[in-house]
Amino acid sequence: MIEQRFRGPRQRRARPRAVRSAGLGAALAALLVVGCGATASPAPEVGGSAAPTGLIEAAGRGDATVVRELLEGGAPVDARDARGATALVRAAYGNHLEAAGLLVAAGADVNLADHTQQSAYLIATSEVGDDPRLLELTLNAEADLDAKDSFNGTGLIRAAERAHVRIVERLLRAGIDRDHINRLGFTALHEAVVFGEGGPADQATVAALVAGGADLRIPDGRGTTALAHAEQRGQREVAAILRAAGATR
Repeated sequence: MIEQRFRGPRQRRARPRAVRSAGLGAALAALLVVGCGATASPAPEVGGSAAPTGLIEAAGRGDATVVRELLEGGAPVDARDARGATALVRAAYGNHLEAAGLLVAAGADVNLADHTQQSAYLIATSEVGDDPRLLELTLNAEADLDAKDSFNGTGLIRAAERAHVRIVERLLRAGIDRDHINRLGFTALHEAVVFGEGGPADQATVAALVAGGADLRIPDGRGTTALAHAEQRGQREVAAILRAAGATR
């Protein structure tokens, strides 16, 4: 039996197109224009022992006004809460783009992970829907493409499992390892099939991985290839994509 993920059901929400940027400055400017629609609340007192907690809480609710004020007041940008989460990690979970942009501009480390091994970068690959804007921000801030989650999975594996096609494509362009094998014995291609249903998003994800050079021959930990998984699950369209690319059982 396949081990259950700690992450919830797939999110297939429609999202705006990615903000494309040649550098961090342009990405931040675009993100500030997009905003997150959060309603500002009164800022906690700047400075003192309450500032780190206030920054983390403000980032978690997407309150960019308070985040800005606390940063300007000298709040430590990478302070952690009891769960090991930084303000940026909390902002990332909510896909609060404006707050995240402010934190990154202030020097927040996109690779710092909480106690569940979730960094802002890894969160951007799987927890915000197929919305590459947060991912773009983290990539421009030197995200570690080799970062692994608690399943020893890469961002590509996480995105493929969720059928986040645009994120898969962006990670492949960034040069992420296409064929890393996680603790379950799966590559990104395996996960796109095993955790998929064979629908349009899953087909597009498999096609993107094939186009990106994923190795079709790698078996999982039990010796089963991606094509064999697709055939066993009745995913005819996915199987056809794999066979057309030269996959065999």
